[in-house]
Amino acid sequence: MPKGIFNVPIAENEPVLSYAPDTTERAELKKALGTLMNVELDIPMYIGGKEVRTDNKISIHPPHKHSHCLGYYHQGDETHVHMAIDAALKAKDAWTKLSWEHRAAIFLKAADLVAGPYRAKINAATMLGQSKNAYQAEIDAACEYADFLRFNVQYMTDIYAEQPESAPGMWNRVEYRPLEGFVFALTPFNFTSIAGNLPMAPALMGNTVVWKPSKTAVYSAQVLMEIFIKAGVPDGVINLVYASGPVVAQEVLSHPDFAGIHFTGSTKVFQNIWKTIGENIHNYKSYPRIVGETGGKDFIIAHKSCDALAVATGIVRGGFEYQGQKCSAASRVYIPESRSEEIVAPMLAQMAEMKMGDPTDFGNFINAVIDEASFDKLAAAIDAAKVSSEARIIAGGNYDKSKGYFIEPTVILTTNPRYATMEEELFGPVVTMYVYEDNKFEETMDILDSTSMYALTGAIFSQDRYAAELATKRLSNAAGNFYINDKPTGAVVGQQPFGGGRGSGTNDKAGSASNLMRWVSPRTIKETFVPAHDFKYPFLDKE
Repeated sequence: MPKGIFNVPIAENEPVLSYAPDTTERAELKKALGTLMNVELDIPMYIGGKEVRTDNKISIHPPHKHSHCLGYYHQGDETHVHMAIDAALKAKDAWTKLSWEHRAAIFLKAADLVAGPYRAKINAATMLGQSKNAYQAEIDAACEYADFLRFNVQYMTDIYAEQPESAPGMWNRVEYRPLEGFVFALTPFNFTSIAGNLPMAPALMGNTVVWKPSKTAVYSAQVLMEIFIKAGVPDGVINLVYASGPVVAQEVLSHPDFAGIHFTGSTKVFQNIWKTIGENIHNYKSYPRIVGETGGKDFIIAHKSCDALAVATGIVRGGFEYQGQKCSAASRVYIPESRSEEIVAPMLAQMAEMKMGDPTDFGNFINAVIDEASFDKLAAAIDAAKVSSEARIIAGGNYDKSKGYFIEPTVILTTNPRYATMEEELFGPVVTMYVYEDNKFEETMDILDSTSMYALTGAIFSQDRYAAELATKRLSNAAGNFYINDKPTGAVVGQQPFGGGRGSGTNDKAGSASNLMRWVSPRTIKETFVPAHDFKYPFLDKE
């Protein structure tokens, strides 16, 4: 059959649509929202290409509207996890043997489906199931996921093209094999794009996958699975199961064919998974790949030379977009005393303009937090600040879960740079601010660097280039994604590969070739054209 070295389409970032009044995309999205709000979905698991249902049906409700039921998903147990593992292993051989360009074509088609006919549906599902406003859904579920799909295909071809030099008389080459066994994808609620990328990236590289989404993101995960099927992902390559985390972990992490985990979630869960893998290491056929992005206690530090309005806007956008439920969300801020009023005043003015409510009302910038557990944790932190001698609330501080899990965007001002909310990840719309003396900029950076166990994102605002360089160097290990004069959120695939170190994960940079390298096992092949016929080397000859 014909062969060739194929060039894939050059990846470009998907343009972000505005959803402004009277635009086509706004009308299409409102129609999709209306359709989904008027039907109760019956959501099965997908194992080996088959829809699997159980007697244990769990209802799904929008975080912003408890009274409404979006549908039901079928909760599985350990038998379904076994089925998914078996299906992944059964599909492995055919998928691995499929030519890479056909894998590429499947996921390029998925990208076009996401950006095209499924755009309104995936955005609407994300808005309803995860309480995101239209813009936050667009940059996540439509644009970022299309970017992951397209750029990963390009990175795959770059990896395959990376080949060694060959000396005269021989030919050296490297083939990039998928891992032996199956990969487990454990995905979060906060980004539909991440939920899609974690199973997709290993599958693109020839692996088969067992995928467990967050129970609070099943609604959009089902749409992603629909897209995978429509794009032509073969049966058993990606298997979607809904079961409790401990049940899935017990079955997956004890299986001898477990080859790796692609994870985004809490640090505690990731550490427990790592520990379990270590305890089971003698059971596995190979050393599993452990790839994880966990939490963050992301910072903004402003220098006395900063643009005060830019800092204020960076706090508001970086701290409160998607209710502060981004791994990268700004949650601790250090501002110089001499500029504090210039920063705080416009910050409060901007916050006063923000409206909170149902995301189907496009006038609402703030929506609900994901569930009651998150709501209760955030409310407790706010209540503690109200009675603390080291802190006071200067904005927000209200909350209400009577109709939905609404936490008002809140700013806590503390006199203690190691106050609880400067250290602990809350994952919500709560920002804690500390005012430092202007001449203690370097000392404050040292405090910042040592305060939190995390090192995901951070930002320096400075118009003084010496100060910007100093912060960039001084905080080199404090963040895997560092921003100069910008908020610490909004990493774009192909532009800012994302991930952090320390307690924030393995820093394998989602949206880059380095992440895809984790899902292959290279094999070096050396071919000698005219092999030696005698053991002796010239140095053995007599004078």
